[in-house]
Amino acid sequence: MKRVLVTGGAGFIGVNFIRHVLAHTGLDVVVLDKLTYAGNLSSLARLPAHRLRFVHGDIADAELVDTLFSDIDTVVHFAAESHNDNGLDKPRPFVDTNIVGTFTLLEAARNHDVRFHHVSTDEVFGELNLDDPTRFTEESALDPSSPYSATKAGSDLLVKAWARSFGVRATVSNCSNNYGPYQHVEKFIPRQITNVLRGKRPRVFGTGVNVRDWLHAEDHASAVLAILREGQIGRRYLVGGVGEVDNRTVVELILRLMGERPDAYDLVADRPGHDLRYAIDSSRLRTELGWSPRYSDFEAGLASTIRWYREHESWWGDAKERVEAFYAERGQ
Repeated sequence: MKRVLVTGGAGFIGVNFIRHVLAHTGLDVVVLDKLTYAGNLSSLARLPAHRLRFVHGDIADAELVDTLFSDIDTVVHFAAESHNDNGLDKPRPFVDTNIVGTFTLLEAARNHDVRFHHVSTDEVFGELNLDDPTRFTEESALDPSSPYSATKAGSDLLVKAWARSFGVRATVSNCSNNYGPYQHVEKFIPRQITNVLRGKRPRVFGTGVNVRDWLHAEDHASAVLAILREGQIGRRYLVGGVGEVDNRTVVELILRLMGERPDAYDLVADRPGHDLRYAIDSSRLRTELGWSPRYSDFEAGLASTIRWYREHESWWGDAKERVEAFYAERGQ
């Protein structure tokens, strides 16, 4: 690898991956991002300009994509419409980006023989029962339950088909819920942190029993880099954190770390199709590639995330008002 194209590189996970690559490798990076509301160009500020090129564009623009692929050897595909609530309101952009966009990238990878890594989600596997000891594995059946997860499942299958039918040198990773710096305030953890910072009570969907396996974005970045370097072509790898935590416990921990009463939050109307539990078995990634998470202590990772949002209100302040107006209309 010499030059990697990162789609969605101005978004949360893409930014963390780019920062990790620039800090730990000699790779040059080209970023392709549409700069929707979830992309923030300031997240890429003060990075070495001689190793980083930004291109404003759509992954479904076949002519632009083909041009970019002529000058790279690797692509890491993060770009996606990913917010479940938006998908319930307007599912069409999820089809356009997650399905058509992925198809466009795969065709370019086929034409230029570019190494292709596709970043997906554990939500493609559906939900697990709260009292079920089972975790998702690479062999779990796809069983999506929302426009977001359905379109991501579709993109996973496109990658699999292009690898088998056309020999595209592809791998896929499915990750658990990410947290860390540069995450949009519409997402669960930064929304609660910024509510407290603004003097507002956190708000939790439903009864708050929904369980997620939390993964720090820095650990996700190191996992993707390990797959690029050592992963077996055609394989799927699951990337998980270090434990499962229900939403109420997460909010109570945030409140405690921020010096507030742990019960100072409200339960609000649940989201339609809200999956109960996700849990990842990342044994393949750990045993085959030797990966392990740096943030093995969720409380420590959460504390560092809180510090970042305390220190970067200029980054998230404007978006916060729009997000809370969106939820206010829904009584959430």
